[in-house]
Amino acid sequence: MTDNIKEPEHYIANKIEPIDFIIQNNFDFCEKNVIKYISRWRLKNGVEDLKKAKQYIDFLIEKEVEKN
Repeated sequence: MTDNIKEPEHYIANKIEPIDFIIQNNFDFCEKNVIKYISRWRLKNGVEDLKKAKQYIDFLIEKEVEKN
């Protein structure tokens, strides 16, 4: 049985755990959440996770547009 705290199935199903990828690449908060939700959506919350990822992507786009 999988330890849902240390090794949740929706993350360990990937070849690289999202947390390892995130830490190695030093992503910011919004980028981290996009990776988290995109990497687990099929195994955890389905379309709800895609909507969450989209919300963070929209926020990133908004902030980039404001800079210019």
